[in-house]
Amino acid sequence: MNNFFDICPIPEPSSLLGFSSNEIASNAEARTPDCLSAALDNAETLYLGVCNDRILVDKTGGQLNSFFTEKEIGDFEPNYVSAIMPGKINEKPVIAIQLNIKIEDITPPCETLDARAVLYSSTLPQEDAGAIGMALSLLHWHKTNQFCGRCGAASRAQLGGMRRDCPKCKSQIFPRTDPVVIMLAVKNNKCLLGRSPHFPPNWYSCLAGFVEPGETIEQAVRRETMEESGIKVGRVRYYASQPWPFPHSLMIGAYCEALSEKISFDSDELEDCRWFERDEALSMVERRHTHELRSPPIKSIASAILRNWLEETA
Repeated sequence: MNNFFDICPIPEPSSLLGFSSNEIASNAEARTPDCLSAALDNAETLYLGVCNDRILVDKTGGQLNSFFTEKEIGDFEPNYVSAIMPGKINEKPVIAIQLNIKIEDITPPCETLDARAVLYSSTLPQEDAGAIGMALSLLHWHKTNQFCGRCGAASRAQLGGMRRDCPKCKSQIFPRTDPVVIMLAVKNNKCLLGRSPHFPPNWYSCLAGFVEPGETIEQAVRRETMEESGIKVGRVRYYASQPWPFPHSLMIGAYCEALSEKISFDSDELEDCRWFERDEALSMVERRHTHELRSPPIKSIASAILRNWLEETA
């Protein structure tokens, strides 16, 4: 008798995507009120510095390094009031901290990268990218949740930044993650791709949208596909997920069975949406399309969804 889990792919598709190889152990249940102060006093603590939502990196030797010692991070005007502790790597505490230094005052071999540059970097270890994604999401959440949503009083970070407490109404507020479905509608030997006005030139990708309250993932896939393209969807098949620190989402990748073909796309969301035959989609992935149309780069879940469909339908 086959094992129930034998059908699960190895390795997990999600583990191959950018931001997914995070080695930080948050261990939230074991945290104490003084865990952050203890980490700040620990000589082995590793620091991730963030300046204007960009991560500080050191390019010495051609290999990007995003972790700094306390002494090293001290040269970049760290704001210790903003410090949070996402967790530990190999028992070493990790602190993410906002930097007061101006970006233009950061000189080589150091520089800053935005989250997309981190995602597509070929010289930054994937484990570091995962830690950076977590740090960026948490720091952004703290920056935009300074006040209690129930009574309006100023909230305070607790447990190393894994919670905020309201001293007035005693509410406990936890970091949020916004679920987003991203899907490839397929019918026979073709797939549906759209183009947002915010995309780089000639770039087509999977459709996507936020999951609404009260929805299942499958319902969100069907609704978003219909709203954005006018295509009715039947069966839905989960593929993979990807942490997405823009600013704090989880991309849930899926395939969906198109039951109709006539496209009526939402011009407020998309500037184009169309069917692509398999061979044309393959030429986009391989960067040899006649009109230089292309799909998202590798490491993104949109690219993985499309590439996997091309492999399964070869």
